[in-house]
Amino acid sequence: MSYTIQHIQTIFQAENLNEEIHSAHIQYLLTDTRKLTLPEKTLFFAFQGARQDGHDFIAQAYQKGVRHFVVTNIIDSTEFPKANFLLVKDAHQAIHALVQYHRAQFALPVISITGSNGKTIIKEWLFQLLQSDYRVVRSPRSYNSQLGVPLSVWQLNGTHEIAIFEAGISEMGEMEKLQPVIQPTIGIFTNIGTAHDAGFPDRRTKVEEKMRLFEEVEVLIYRKDELLIDETAQRLKGVRFLTWSYREEGDLIVQTLEKKEGGTLLTATYQSETLQMSVPFYDRASIENAVHCWLLLLHLDIKDDQIEERMRRLSPVNMRLESRRGIHNSLIINDSYNSDLTSLSMALDFLQQQSTRDRHVLILSDILQSGMSNQQLYGEVAQLIGAHRIQQFIGIGEHIQIMKTMLPKSIDHSFYSDTSTFLAQLDTTQFQSASILIKGARPFQFERIAHRLSERIHQTTLEVNVAAILHNLNVFSSYLKPTTKVMMMVKAAAYGSGSLEIARLLEFQNIDYLAVAYADEGVELRRGGIQLPIMVLNPEVHTFDLCVEYNLEPEIYSLSLLRELIRYLPDQKSISIHLELESGMQRLGFEEQTIDELVRELLEEPRIRVASIFSHLVASEADEHDAFTQQQINTYYEHYERIAERIGYRPLRHILNTSGIIRFPNHQMDMVRLGIGLYGLDNGSELTDQLQVVNTLKTRISQIKTIPKDATVGYGRAGRVERDSRIATVSIGYADGLPRSVGNGQFSFHIHGQFAPILGNVCMDMCMVDVTDILQARAGDEVVVFGDSPSIQELAVAAGTIPLELFTGIGERVKRVYVQE
Repeated sequence: MSYTIQHIQTIFQAENLNEEIHSAHIQYLLTDTRKLTLPEKTLFFAFQGARQDGHDFIAQAYQKGVRHFVVTNIIDSTEFPKANFLLVKDAHQAIHALVQYHRAQFALPVISITGSNGKTIIKEWLFQLLQSDYRVVRSPRSYNSQLGVPLSVWQLNGTHEIAIFEAGISEMGEMEKLQPVIQPTIGIFTNIGTAHDAGFPDRRTKVEEKMRLFEEVEVLIYRKDELLIDETAQRLKGVRFLTWSYREEGDLIVQTLEKKEGGTLLTATYQSETLQMSVPFYDRASIENAVHCWLLLLHLDIKDDQIEERMRRLSPVNMRLESRRGIHNSLIINDSYNSDLTSLSMALDFLQQQSTRDRHVLILSDILQSGMSNQQLYGEVAQLIGAHRIQQFIGIGEHIQIMKTMLPKSIDHSFYSDTSTFLAQLDTTQFQSASILIKGARPFQFERIAHRLSERIHQTTLEVNVAAILHNLNVFSSYLKPTTKVMMMVKAAAYGSGSLEIARLLEFQNIDYLAVAYADEGVELRRGGIQLPIMVLNPEVHTFDLCVEYNLEPEIYSLSLLRELIRYLPDQKSISIHLELESGMQRLGFEEQTIDELVRELLEEPRIRVASIFSHLVASEADEHDAFTQQQINTYYEHYERIAERIGYRPLRHILNTSGIIRFPNHQMDMVRLGIGLYGLDNGSELTDQLQVVNTLKTRISQIKTIPKDATVGYGRAGRVERDSRIATVSIGYADGLPRSVGNGQFSFHIHGQFAPILGNVCMDMCMVDVTDILQARAGDEVVVFGDSPSIQELAVAAGTIPLELFTGIGERVKRVYVQE
């Protein structure tokens, strides 16, 4: 569905800054010029954020073919003679108003889901459960924010029969903006927890704010045992409540949960009738998510036998892209569980963001349940592919064959009827040094392709959540002035997360500076295509040639090091450096008595330019040392001014680290340095509730044995069982970075959401855990060493160390897998 630009101008009640309005039909809404596909049908919103202003990218968008813009600043339209500029007071309000109007054009059931946890899983499960009865439109992945919701609802078109949108809020006043955009007719309130507590005065207020989404629904589904939700819901007027519980209250009363082979059998009563349902899960959270879905299906009058059969076939929700090493030096980006136009566009963006290779390959299945004709659907797919530098295309399925005549001639392409045929004819050498995006609808079982092309890796992997990194970056950015630059620490392989991959992500986000420990780390980034300025924190004299060759900027902390650099520097060559001042760390840096000599050396050497002058804070996270921290800052200011005044220019100033950004906001100066906070840790604990976990260390069960009471486990017979027990051997040891000190019951892993304590000593390559009470544990099952639970902080306490030591100690044979939620 599209709207004329004149119609949109009327909806906004906007002024067009060009005298002549240029006619067009708008089909796509754009907020990031890097994600542009069809410029002639696109409306660009120039949002103003904490660190970036969309108006700065108008010229770039215009050059790429965009001609229609929503702006809040006056633009000199003579520079863009063929463009429409719709001037509004607030671009966010404008996109909400446009999509609210769009939503009002459709009379169909709209299910909206909110709550602290489970929103995305319930949405995806409902799609699985309802797609055989309805043409369903749903939020892409976890698009539930102030921007994600309107972009989700904008997908609505006349072919859809039911819609499922999730909505999340993090502060006061947000839900009242989302409700008119979604206009739900059926609501699901999942639960309430600690997420985003910091944005509300108290938990009750948070529930009240979320409940605003359902003020005009016909039916609201929730768990009546959640007393705060129940109490708040009862204040709604004209809403029918459909509730469930584990107690003798509610419409659906879950009476028993019985764990069986392959899942859990639920027995419940509904309208005086006893019902049973099996779900292929054991954990409490999945069961509760499934019951919400069950109750909705009952409300929609789906037959009991159909409900039972569909619920039994529910699949785990994989709402993420995975980036990992492939065979023949390839890169595999695996999104083999769903396929639609929106998620394809997102996956192609991720491919461009993560890839350092010149050749990009897309393996794509038929796109199911699109509601579009094959001609229109695959025509748009072809345009997406052409806009994303794809050199080779492989289509699998019956309908996708239509693309044979649609693809540009420059793209090598082949087509197969099904996945088995493709695998039978597969020549893996064709993917040498390529980046391969595997994108398929679930029935095509593209996980088989991902498995065939992936490098055979150690069962222990470190999952790095790219979305969490971006979330954490945005949290810290919200504390910064728009003019404050950010230097990101990617030393020590980005604290164990992988320096090149993280650097590419940060460069994509327009970060200002990177910092590495040694020159060879900077060389790796340059060879990987990173163009950002890079500071080298610990330069060595014998690597000065690398600094010059690869445009790296060394930190200089002493007169002797500066003189070595001057002595080495070839004629006709120049270099930028960063001066470190000693202010209290007593580690590295120029002291007060050396400043005069430092200035003389700099004035005599015009080939050297000082890019920045900085110092390190000792204890910015600890309020008991605030007086000392302030003394450090004052010392830094004094020494900086002495240097800047005499060299005749003002290099960038920076002293704040992760904790300092939060605790000393008045001293942001020109730049701040963000380190461990990016990875979800805050030494000062002030942002603990706002930051997301980035790294999750996982392994798998290799074998399970049943042993008798009083048997011993492991080297030295250190582990002894006090009952007949089931013992699982898992594939992680101290060579992978698991501290030996956490053996013998000092720490527990998570298996199927339950704690499994380590038995006996940790071995070099494996360890043993007690799974006696985890009845469903089997060989091959996933084991969480740390992540959301247990956390890296808990492991650090058990090991008597700090999280940073654990992060940087994860062995090289533990493969890094990058996931985009």
